[in-house]
Amino acid sequence: MGFGIKLRVFGDYALFTRPEMKVERVSYDVMTPSAARGILEAIYWKPAIRWIIDRIHVLNPVRFENIRRNELSSKASVSEKVMREGNAPVCQFIEDDRQQRASMVLKNVDYIIEAHFEVTGSDDSDPGKHLAIFERRVKKGQCFHRPYFGCREFPANFEWCEETPKSALTGEQDLGYMLHDIDFEDNMTPYFFRAVMHEGVIDCHQEVVA
Repeated sequence: MGFGIKLRVFGDYALFTRPEMKVERVSYDVMTPSAARGILEAIYWKPAIRWIIDRIHVLNPVRFENIRRNELSSKASVSEKVMREGNAPVCQFIEDDRQQRASMVLKNVDYIIEAHFEVTGSDDSDPGKHLAIFERRVKKGQCFHRPYFGCREFPANFEWCEETPKSALTGEQDLGYMLHDIDFEDNMTPYFFRAVMHEGVIDCHQEVVA
């Protein structure tokens, strides 16, 4: 049995990176289900429950903006010698490893995440308690870490939603294949689904392919 919630999330910018773009970052047209799940888990995560995204409501028209950002070209690595001896600093100098990349990001985003959670079977399995805690945390603005839209530099504002506002989008639009989620227990296998937006609403319960 699932227990449903609605959460409104909005912000100035978002970047849900398409995996087929290798160098420059290009966003999907809308938020992915995996990004929506990440926002819910940033607010309330427990091993006793599992969040499942049902629908994503896109309230604002889809608009892109091209920006340039400074990024690091590599990650800081820790050698076995450093880990063993522990006498060398682990650091990375940005001036030596900085490069500028273009990004095609979404602008002025506003979504409603419609989701539910399922109890995983652990001892802490009172669904009413989890639902009440999540609602209380949302209304107080509490979170384990600040939710974000794809990248941490694009923070997401959130609020409890009772009634779904009408979307500015009309008609039906086929958005093509979109990342649905990643199975971390199965060697980080990505799963995709055919995203179709009807009157601004994307049904996430579609057939997925690896």
